[in-house]
Amino acid sequence: MALTIPDISLNDGTTIPQLGFGVFQIEPKDTVAAVTTAFEVGYRHIDTAEMYGNEAEVGEAVRVSGLDRSSVYVTSKLNNAFHRPDDARRAFDSTLAALKMDYIDLFLIHWPLPTLYDGDYVSTWKVLEEFQRDGRARSIGVSNFQVSHLERLAAEASVVPAVNQIEAHPYFTNDEVRAYGREHNILTEAWSPIAQGKVLDDPTVVDIAEQLDRTPAQVVLRWHVQRGDIIFPKSTTPKRIEENTRIFDFELDDAAMERITALDKGEAGRQGPNPDTFAYLPA
Repeated sequence: MALTIPDISLNDGTTIPQLGFGVFQIEPKDTVAAVTTAFEVGYRHIDTAEMYGNEAEVGEAVRVSGLDRSSVYVTSKLNNAFHRPDDARRAFDSTLAALKMDYIDLFLIHWPLPTLYDGDYVSTWKVLEEFQRDGRARSIGVSNFQVSHLERLAAEASVVPAVNQIEAHPYFTNDEVRAYGREHNILTEAWSPIAQGKVLDDPTVVDIAEQLDRTPAQVVLRWHVQRGDIIFPKSTTPKRIEENTRIFDFELDDAAMERITALDKGEAGRQGPNPDTFAYLPA
């Protein structure tokens, strides 16, 4: 049976596949093969970033796939080192050149970096608005933005982000940021959806998976889907890449959803850096 991945409508009138394939920490030399496998099992949404170092390989995988460019949804993100407006423009040009594409479906500010660049992520965002106006970015959004960062964009900019890509998983549900997104029609994309694998051995998740004859990863990814999040699990193992797509032919009941949500540990469950203080600049 052919894989059918639901599309979700964004606030700018476009749509995005709810399940994508993430290439974070996939070595460039392995990226074409991994993305090719993802295409073969039915993925049509690829999530990369300038700082991942594998945009060119993602573009190559799209070209050799034989798929129409219009049937593949490609996301990339601005390198932290290039937030100044002219730097951001050059970085975006470099992304399109690396991908060998005329446009990108979604381009994000990767991190707000509020302690750098005089705390000015608004001017950076306004440059992304330029990319959307000229059609080279079909949609624009942010990543790792907290409520205060989103509120500042709402006050000082004219375009509402289409998505906010944030850390979210059962140990860190990040509900305050997700609630702001729901209220303002900003879709949540969940990175690290299985907490870098840490939730897969959780007794609650294992118990639910055994009851449903599913893998723990499938259960957690299904929990995300039912919460309305966009997800892009990463793997280089063909079997796991395929398994991660089999989450649309079963449902979690309310009790299972509540049991998984109750695993939230608040800030203690965060696996990645805190966006309020994160200040990494690549060399």
